[in-house]
Amino acid sequence: MPTSSRTLKGDSLSLLRAYRTNPDLQTRNRLVHLNIGLVRREAHHWVERCPESYEDLLQVGCLGLIRAIERFDVTKGNAFSSFAIPYIRGEIQHYLRDKSTPIRIPRQWQEIWRRAIKVTQALRVEMGRQPSDRDIAAALNISQAHWQEIKLAHQNREPLSLDCPLGSPEDGSFSLGELVPDHHYRSFQLAQDDQIRLQQALVQLEQRTRDVLEFVFLQDLTQKEAADRLGISVITVSRRVKKGVAALKALMNKA
Repeated sequence: MPTSSRTLKGDSLSLLRAYRTNPDLQTRNRLVHLNIGLVRREAHHWVERCPESYEDLLQVGCLGLIRAIERFDVTKGNAFSSFAIPYIRGEIQHYLRDKSTPIRIPRQWQEIWRRAIKVTQALRVEMGRQPSDRDIAAALNISQAHWQEIKLAHQNREPLSLDCPLGSPEDGSFSLGELVPDHHYRSFQLAQDDQIRLQQALVQLEQRTRDVLEFVFLQDLTQKEAADRLGISVITVSRRVKKGVAALKALMNKA
């Protein structure tokens, strides 16, 4: 192992021990700085497979790194890098899953769209007005029809808000949501109340059981993935899930 790698590993381990004893913000930030290479590696891997920017992926990956720092147990003797990578990768994957849309746009069109944003800003300054589709297409060196096709694809990609106003002022405007019958409104209201009660119940559980429930239900991990991250067996995870769910039901019924 190169000297620099050994030094980095030693510094990280020393700081991780210090953070376990006294979890202060300064120590955590130093750990993030020392291990940012793990996040960069994952961000570079995913940036070629999605339309999101490298900077966004880096920020999301850092959240996973922080989560790993907070959960790492130095007494188990595991390598921190091996422990942290699944957290970083998982955070990025969850972010990409939440950002995904049903309409897939070709990568070449995504590149043109990103260029078009910069071109439009430059043309607006140069012309003193909003550039037309013809102006933008000429600056991008593509046909106007091609540009309009790309623009339409991105417009259709965005979800339509239920608050979107419809109708004319003369006829009386109303929102799209008013046309959609919502038979689940009351159950949604109840769900909001239940979320508060659930959070209050969760904090009363022991830490390991709470960790298992968070991984399995909040982060959508399999029981095996949760077991690997926590360093316990799948059987233990299964038992903790059953025990935790039963405890939550009991606590919420009392609330």
